[in-house]
Amino acid sequence: MNLTIPYQLENFIGGNFTAPLSGMFLNNVNPATGEVYGQIPNSNDKDVEQAVAAAQKAFPAWSVTPAEKRFTILNSIADLIDTHLNELAEAETIDNGKPLWLSKVMDMPRASSNFRFFATGLMHFATDSHAMEDTAINYTLRQPIGVVGCISPWNLPLYLFTWKIAPALAAGNCVIAKPSEVTPVTAFLLAKICKEAGLPDGVLNIVHGDGPNCGEAIVKHPGIKAISFTGSTRAGAQIASVAAPMFKKLSLELGGKNPAIIFSDCNWELMLKETIRSSFTNQGQICLCTSRLLIERTIYDKFKTAFAEKVQQLTVGDPMNDNNRQGAIVSKVHFEKIMRCIETAKQEGGTILCGGTAITLTGKNANGYFITPTVIENLGPATQTNQEEIFGPVVTLQPFDTVEEALQLANATQYGLATTIWTQDINKAHTISAQVQSGIIWVNCWLVRDLRTPFGGVKNSGVGREGGWEALRFFTEPKNICIALA
Repeated sequence: MNLTIPYQLENFIGGNFTAPLSGMFLNNVNPATGEVYGQIPNSNDKDVEQAVAAAQKAFPAWSVTPAEKRFTILNSIADLIDTHLNELAEAETIDNGKPLWLSKVMDMPRASSNFRFFATGLMHFATDSHAMEDTAINYTLRQPIGVVGCISPWNLPLYLFTWKIAPALAAGNCVIAKPSEVTPVTAFLLAKICKEAGLPDGVLNIVHGDGPNCGEAIVKHPGIKAISFTGSTRAGAQIASVAAPMFKKLSLELGGKNPAIIFSDCNWELMLKETIRSSFTNQGQICLCTSRLLIERTIYDKFKTAFAEKVQQLTVGDPMNDNNRQGAIVSKVHFEKIMRCIETAKQEGGTILCGGTAITLTGKNANGYFITPTVIENLGPATQTNQEEIFGPVVTLQPFDTVEEALQLANATQYGLATTIWTQDINKAHTISAQVQSGIIWVNCWLVRDLRTPFGGVKNSGVGREGGWEALRFFTEPKNICIALA
């Protein structure tokens, strides 16, 4: 199988690679160099219409394909991702700006795991039956919805693309998928892998383009019965406003402003190491990253000194160099947004402990988008910096004196995606975990993921859950059948 990347990417519709009907393309920029290195289709409603027609044609056969056959195909996709891990990782790094070592150890292994997990999961997916003594027996069928839309973000391109597609396909649906126009390449390569693995034509259709032209066409199309979206809360609100009146099923994984609550009785070395990781992995461009560090006052000064010292040791530079721990910001637009947020923090009275500046490199990376990891203190919970999602290598520090104050600070946000708690007091950990308004809690760890668990947030961090049976339930419709007993 040839995984070469053409200068102009193509849509994948009905098993074929095709140019956009409009002939319109968008530039694709390498964020580490600032150079245009390719183009992607800027598809519109006509391309989406073609994709839906192909999916509707494929659905009757795919929806009744035996589970064993679906398992074999999805597992083959996972195997091919593993086989081509190095090529996919390099493509991801060039497209996204993240360090190559991170693409290899996190993004690509997780992409294959997503397919393998749901390939296996569909073989064990079961439904309920309810006996009514001598009257009747009820049983539930879970049937595929039909044609569904999957829209994924730019921060973990193939990782999150497959997180949506795999359960949708496993459940027997046909998919119209749109990757982010900022990071489209590994989605294009996935289409080649699916073709090689024997996925029937039209079962997965990948349509490239921006939100207003392509994404909105997917959300609006009456033939697409469910939407799974990961991205900003603003975009999620727009999608909900369009899809809800059409009574489409919605799964929205949105923004976060995640706290790490650090108590004086924590395992100091482990906490420090993992808090660096939870704050700055992928340049802080993960929805689960901790961006508000809440520290018990008795260790606040010790923490800020040690933390700032460790942060300043994070090397920022060419993401293809494995010695660099931080790569490029994903795009010029996002780079400029982060720099504005840092300026806002200064205007609000924040003190920059370290970082806070753009970096200009030399050579091929001279025009890339690089920012030093940034730590800010002296900002209250109501400030814009502590309320709005920055989604970059920027964290704030806030001290607290009591458990009650820690909870108050942790919950003082419109978001509720993830929280990390550092304490060796198990009773305290249980108490706080129950009261923090977050969909995901990590105690003495971060980003430890069991794919069987429900994933998602509360408040403005989203609607619904992904992962495990939750995902397979989302991509199916329950039908109760009641049979009277003679």
